[in-house]
Amino acid sequence: MKYVTSFPWRVSALALVALIIFCNVGKGLTDRRNEVFKAHEPIIVEFPLRGEWLSPNTPGTKIPSHGTNQLGTRYAYDFIQVDWERKGWPAYRVSLPQYLLFGVPLDEYYCWGQEVYAPCDGIVVQAEDGYEERERTNLLSDMSNAYKNAHYFDPGEDDVQSVAGNYIIIECSDNVYAALCHLQTGSIQVTVGQSVKKGEFIGRVGHSGNSFAPHLHFQLMDSSDIATANGLPCAFEQYEVFQDGEWQKVFNGIPTDKDRIRITAIAVTGSFYDYRNYQLPLHLEE
Repeated sequence: MKYVTSFPWRVSALALVALIIFCNVGKGLTDRRNEVFKAHEPIIVEFPLRGEWLSPNTPGTKIPSHGTNQLGTRYAYDFIQVDWERKGWPAYRVSLPQYLLFGVPLDEYYCWGQEVYAPCDGIVVQAEDGYEERERTNLLSDMSNAYKNAHYFDPGEDDVQSVAGNYIIIECSDNVYAALCHLQTGSIQVTVGQSVKKGEFIGRVGHSGNSFAPHLHFQLMDSSDIATANGLPCAFEQYEVFQDGEWQKVFNGIPTDKDRIRITAIAVTGSFYDYRNYQLPLHLEE
């Protein structure tokens, strides 16, 4: 498999700010998927999106994936869509100078408004909507907001929505909860107490809360209280990765921050890779 040796900086900016949020930058990037499997058998869930995605923050590359164990984020994922044909894999349609100088309207981001699906059968235990999104991203103001939350957010006193934005928490099983955060304002389709089925449409990707750019933040936790929860490792039951010029099927997989991944609405069948028996030849600095 061919990978770039340096992560495109326009994509890595999202990862950088996620680290700034909690002021605990990792010492290096490496392939952490074996570590996840050895530490704790990952819980297998369905991928909560459709189409092509990139995960700039993933436990497949670094643990804690967001630079902290706080707020249940130890094994959390962020997902964005990018233009794979443009230099730097930008997540927006506009030019780089416009992004840096004037910001980007939300509807110019490829992933904003994409449908989000339930990753498991379960019961909705929290569904918080109504938190307004900023109309456009702005590098300086978004970094300032991230810094403020990093240094002054108090889980005991402050509103979790200031960080998570509009979010849904689903109880998948005993002591296993799925959180889907930063959803588009007004997009949440479920209510507390509602039963949902795996693959059911529940909301849309947004830019609410402490979000550097439109993306989906996804994590499993041992509690429905984000402020006190511990993160739980998870893998995705099926998706595809673009490898050697073609799409290869993966089951029970944990994507890295270099993987071009794809999920279709049609169930993947046939031969597959189980990561526990297959190790990708990554070329990343330790």
